[in-house]
Amino acid sequence: MTSKRAATSFLVSSTVLAGLALGAVWLPIAHSGVRSRADSVPDPRMADPQIHGQPPSAAEMNARTEKLMANQHADDRALELYQRVERHVDRSGGTSDRITDDKTYRVVPTGAGTQKILLRDDDKAVDLASYDREMRALAEVLRTMADPNNPKATAALAKRQKRERDRVEFLDAMKEAFLAKWVTADTKNGRECDVFQLDPNPEFHPHSMFQSALSHVTAKIWVDRESNQLVWGEAHVLSDISVGGGILGKVYRGSRISMGQGEVAPGIWLPTHYQYDFTGRKFVFAFQEHQTIDVSHYHRVGPPREALAIVEGELASGKPFVEDP
Repeated sequence: MTSKRAATSFLVSSTVLAGLALGAVWLPIAHSGVRSRADSVPDPRMADPQIHGQPPSAAEMNARTEKLMANQHADDRALELYQRVERHVDRSGGTSDRITDDKTYRVVPTGAGTQKILLRDDDKAVDLASYDREMRALAEVLRTMADPNNPKATAALAKRQKRERDRVEFLDAMKEAFLAKWVTADTKNGRECDVFQLDPNPEFHPHSMFQSALSHVTAKIWVDRESNQLVWGEAHVLSDISVGGGILGKVYRGSRISMGQGEVAPGIWLPTHYQYDFTGRKFVFAFQEHQTIDVSHYHRVGPPREALAIVEGELASGKPFVEDP
């Protein structure tokens, strides 16, 4: 990754990705009690369940919010135990839109985060020697994280736990950050869903830069009726998001993100698709990012000690990684 790309990624991760992916997209029906059931029906036809489904009551909205949050916390914990395959496609955007980068990775949780191992660059598979080096490096990371007495593991685990606490705090803030309105019933990715519109709550008082970003965001999400899990979400930046008072940079109005989830194991829903389209500036340098990430081939590898046994077994066998075991 180039230094410019790294700087851009830092700006995005500290604003849009934190503000959108952790907020508007993830928490659909928060703070819904401030609007009445009647207010949630923008069109009289939507009151007819034969046409658009029946809007939930305020009590139902609140109950589903609590269930959705519990589900999401469980899904977040599960993601730390599943390896997956991610295809990252970057595009130039604009009128002459073209693919500028296309890479596929094996992504393995390490207990401190994840490690990406390149599988394909465009349509060309990575050479086995490079793949073997990456796998041996992964084994070393897992070996470190599997040792509870290793100081590096202790420090890395502490950082991960802080990130998890920050995420919980951020999600809790979503209860106040948005006003939700039931829009309609719809089928998305083969699932019967309720669709909710989320708009910034003018009475919300953010307590961090990440939370401040939510005041600039609107979103629409599709929530599965049967499982009460997020199926799809789309978020849009309504006004420029400043970083460091605008000195460090901005993410510009009109930027957007979408994401989808699917059931990868009974009761476990994990991300299957992301799309980022945003423009902004880092200091005085303009940037734009147009990327899709498709996620597939989830497979449980467990905590570091279990994952290490799997990786060591693969290295001992000498067999290449197979996406469909």
